[in-house]
Amino acid sequence: MKTMNLLKAVMVVILIQGMAMTAKAQDPRMVEFANKLQSGYEQFMQDFYARKYAEAEPVMLELINYLDTTTIYKIEELHIPEVAMRDQKANYQYDLACCYALWGKKKEALAMLEKSVGNGYKNYQNMVNDTDFKSICNTKKYKELLAIVQDRNPLTLLKKTNPYQKEENADIPKFAYQPVEHPNLNYVREYFQLDTIPGKGNELEHIKNLLHFAHDNIRHDGGNRAICEFTSIDIYNYNHSTGNGVNCRQMAISLCDMYLAMGYKARVVTCLPADPNDYECHVINTVWSETLQKWLYIDPTMDAWVMDENGLMLSIAEVRDHLVNGKPLVLCETANWNHENAQTKDYYLETYMAKNLYYFVCKQRSFFNQESIYRSIDNEDIRLIPVGFENNNFQCPTTTDPEIFWAKPE
Repeated sequence: MKTMNLLKAVMVVILIQGMAMTAKAQDPRMVEFANKLQSGYEQFMQDFYARKYAEAEPVMLELINYLDTTTIYKIEELHIPEVAMRDQKANYQYDLACCYALWGKKKEALAMLEKSVGNGYKNYQNMVNDTDFKSICNTKKYKELLAIVQDRNPLTLLKKTNPYQKEENADIPKFAYQPVEHPNLNYVREYFQLDTIPGKGNELEHIKNLLHFAHDNIRHDGGNRAICEFTSIDIYNYNHSTGNGVNCRQMAISLCDMYLAMGYKARVVTCLPADPNDYECHVINTVWSETLQKWLYIDPTMDAWVMDENGLMLSIAEVRDHLVNGKPLVLCETANWNHENAQTKDYYLETYMAKNLYYFVCKQRSFFNQESIYRSIDNEDIRLIPVGFENNNFQCPTTTDPEIFWAKPE
């Protein structure tokens, strides 16, 4: 009922803390801000679940007022997107609307829900299934607000996207992959004893087993960027020496190293939303299958791959096409976050990934330490976008032709 909204609220706090760490480590202003939000929200939820709605109300009103009055997002060096503040307030207002609805204050619940929607609330799946609104879900106002949120549903927006377009003689560099015999990849293979991981079975089973290995041995934390070189070995050691998880990009970089070390062509794929002000994306892998003669969708953060109704593993491009055209999709049974939260198709594919499959960015070359933060490396981004899409967040070679972007590796 509240789980999805609570997760989003906590993740925004973690994200903001992570941004602060990137800009200025342990900035006291950011620590105070994050602690204020987190402690206040925890108190609200404690009262909420205890059905102490009269006690929960002023706690949440104070948090909302705090977001209305703080100017921390204006501090340039902290790099807090103003849209993150608005999204956070919309979530808080949504939660307060739930509180009012359960409290029996229908008028206040609808008024607060209207404010939440006015601030951009867009989690349609959460709202349409939220039993907290049982007392108001048949009202005209609720249905009007639900219709607005449905129009913001990531899957609805993805279905409205422009098509791709073939390009002749496009000036796009070809993707390249480090050969398996490279000394760095030999080291990765030996360090993780990868020869023992794939086990018996066909190529697809090997690919899945390497995914499981990376997922099981490196913990994810979406708000933390490991302070180390961006290699599988350093990321793994950072996780195990500090106990801190790493973000989805570092998860994908680690698995990419492992695939390359085992002779599989692989890339790190940044999956991005249409909104240039959306601060949240997701980074996964794609690995080439000689058996299926196509790239496969692989997500090490969620231990996930995706299939059609016949159990055939799909590519990222195919998953996007199935979502756009309403074709059946099956999420693998292993899909989970840190073995703590199982993933569902409705949320993971139709909400979270539907938002983040609008356009894609990959590095031109896939190799050990392909995104070093300490060394200057010549490895430019390449972007695939729909026709007519305008977004300047990435200044790099760009194509609208998926055949170029998802070309078979040479």
